[in-house]
Amino acid sequence: MKSIIFLSVLCLGLSSCTVLQWRMSNAEIQEHFADKSAVPKISYFNVDSLNLNVRVQHIETNAKTNAVNLLFLHGSPSSSSAWNKYLEDSLLLKKANIHAVDRPGYGYSNFGDELTSIKTQALVMSALIDHYNLKNVITIGSSYGGPLAARIAVENPNVKGVIMISPAIDPEQEKDIWASRFTQWWLTRWLVPTGYRVAGDEKTVHAKELALIAPDWHKVNVPVIHIHGNADDLVPYTNTSYSKLKFSTIEIVTTPNTGHEIAWSRPELVTPHIFKLIENVFNTTK
Repeated sequence: MKSIIFLSVLCLGLSSCTVLQWRMSNAEIQEHFADKSAVPKISYFNVDSLNLNVRVQHIETNAKTNAVNLLFLHGSPSSSSAWNKYLEDSLLLKKANIHAVDRPGYGYSNFGDELTSIKTQALVMSALIDHYNLKNVITIGSSYGGPLAARIAVENPNVKGVIMISPAIDPEQEKDIWASRFTQWWLTRWLVPTGYRVAGDEKTVHAKELALIAPDWHKVNVPVIHIHGNADDLVPYTNTSYSKLKFSTIEIVTTPNTGHEIAWSRPELVTPHIFKLIENVFNTTK
């Protein structure tokens, strides 16, 4: 009961929890980037069979037909806005076009309507890659988005490299987070901000979903980089052992004394590995 009261007070104090929805409107995105080197183009990819519209932010500064395309996939709860610092990085924009998506259920991609199958999400992202005619793709995913980034490499041959940041990828190491139970109980579900409800729905079946796609990891034959903080108290660092076992072309990068927040709060720890992968995979130092 104390927890319920706490959540109620918290939500009321945060203007109906709007600040906990982890998303920016199109207008807010345009305003945020107004004084930056480039402003994202916003589009929607429609999947009729799922009645789904996926919002995508694009910054395309490389017009060459062989340009590198980075596809960023956030964790949960989150949205494409988690990658703003990367979209603002002028040096990164000289190397590649950048595309950041709101995963299904988050941001402005059918907000609140969960799609808990990693395989289905990967198929949606693969179709998105084909729809926008993206070649030379590097998928970059954080937390839940990590195994999704790797799964897309199974589905689409245009993916030439994968970066997983703090990925929750080992089904045997999925932690039971007690707070997520509030998203499942009918008595408390309505109290939880929408983004957290979707995250709870994903979390509840995440281990099962990871187990379903585990037999296919041997099909990933592109370079994979797994970046993980050794002080991650949300997704155990020992997930790196699983990646070593499952991927034949894996590089493990340990970031000392860092937790789960690397992707969005410590981009300086991530971008050097993006540059390195671009150069190694595409043999370019442009």
